[in-house]
Amino acid sequence: MPPGISTSDFYYILPELVLTAGALVVLIADVLLPRERRSALSWVTLAAVGATLASLLPFTSTHVEVAHGLLAVDRFALFFKIVFLVAAAITVLMSVRYLAIEGASPGEYYFLILCATLGMMVMAGGIDLITIFIGLETMAVSFYILAGFIKPNQRSNEAAVKYFLLGAFSLGILLYGMSLMYGLSGTTNLRVMATSFGAMAGDSRLALAVILVVAGVGFKIAAVPFHMWAPDVYEGAPTPVTAFLSVGSKAASFAMLIRIFVEGLPSASEDWRLLFWVLSIATMTVGNFAAVTQTNVKRMLAYSSIAHAGYVLIGIVAGTSRGITATLVYLMVYSFMQLGAFAVVVMLRRADVVGDELKDFSGLASRNPFAAFAMLLFMLSLGGIPPTAGFMGKFWLFSAAIDAHYYWLALIGVLNSAVSLYYYIRIVVFMYVKKETLGSEPTTSPTLAVVLAVAVAATLVLGVYPQLLFNVAAASARTLGAAGATAALR
Repeated sequence: MPPGISTSDFYYILPELVLTAGALVVLIADVLLPRERRSALSWVTLAAVGATLASLLPFTSTHVEVAHGLLAVDRFALFFKIVFLVAAAITVLMSVRYLAIEGASPGEYYFLILCATLGMMVMAGGIDLITIFIGLETMAVSFYILAGFIKPNQRSNEAAVKYFLLGAFSLGILLYGMSLMYGLSGTTNLRVMATSFGAMAGDSRLALAVILVVAGVGFKIAAVPFHMWAPDVYEGAPTPVTAFLSVGSKAASFAMLIRIFVEGLPSASEDWRLLFWVLSIATMTVGNFAAVTQTNVKRMLAYSSIAHAGYVLIGIVAGTSRGITATLVYLMVYSFMQLGAFAVVVMLRRADVVGDELKDFSGLASRNPFAAFAMLLFMLSLGGIPPTAGFMGKFWLFSAAIDAHYYWLALIGVLNSAVSLYYYIRIVVFMYVKKETLGSEPTTSPTLAVVLAVAVAATLVLGVYPQLLFNVAAASARTLGAAGATAALR
């Protein structure tokens, strides 16, 4: 065993090891199984995700640093790991029917889903710039390939190329900012870095590092003006991949953002709060107004996802423990309503219909009442209408901003939520008012039915009884108690 590495380190990274083993098993099973039985790989993948979730149980109260400060095993990381794994499981269930219709090979697809999830888990636990970078690239490379997975589809290929080129460019900016942080502090550990930066408040070099890192992270969360890749990539990528990208990648990027800025840069909190305040307003406003003009539902949900990144940034700007709690709560509830909405788009994909245009939703209420009701609920939740989970998430974010005296930010958030209702209700109008039908009848497969049922139940339960989620999120936010984190969370 290499010097400095203990067996306890392997124990604490057990979930990552289990997921890695599961990904390798999927890859080997893809080679061994005959072609007509490869649909069973979805269940192998779900078993790997389930085993990883089970392996998280011993760490529900753990708060340690492992591998000489490269990773933190705490409730903050645990919260995000659960979000990632649940999103991955739902994505796999959404993909079974979709891959069969597209005639795509499931083995490599599920392997890449698990690899992306592994990268997200590393990002959530990373308290060192090197660890965060490794997790980020593991996730990003997997998504580059997944975006172009449907090779005969020109839009899918174009999405992959755009995502790769812009992702590589933004990564260079992020790395430049990280290198400045390392050069100024002499360390890559965020918690040690926070102490080093304590005496550097107001330093122009630190301000430049903050600006560069904000720009790099802004691309990953699709914040304006770093959002231009999102609509094209979301539209062109396979729909289950788009769903996973809009939920998993965004949540992982926010976990990275919180780790870097709250734990690593508390002394520069005034600078990065101001930057995120500007980004939040611009992102909410541009995302919502751009979504109003869209007729393609995937592009509409892409701009909606941009707007929701702006809402989540409100919790970061608030800079309080309640603000971070609201961020965690919203990312959890957003995952269910966004995945559910994309599941309905997947259901509308048939051999003769792509299913991602507004007109494809015409008359859905009479053709598939359950799917129409589910989509109605998801649209109301995304718009922040009670008694849905989306309302509780936005209420907590806006109240956190008010508590921190960011009254105008909360007001702009409320006004943007009102604007968003216009394009969400457009989908409802097509489902319940329009009567024209296009192509063959949409059918709900057993796996898609499970996805819709889970998403509907979560959206309603977390809207009516959110207290348990609030308590878990608050406990997770409190574990950001590193040397400088308490100073940042004023």
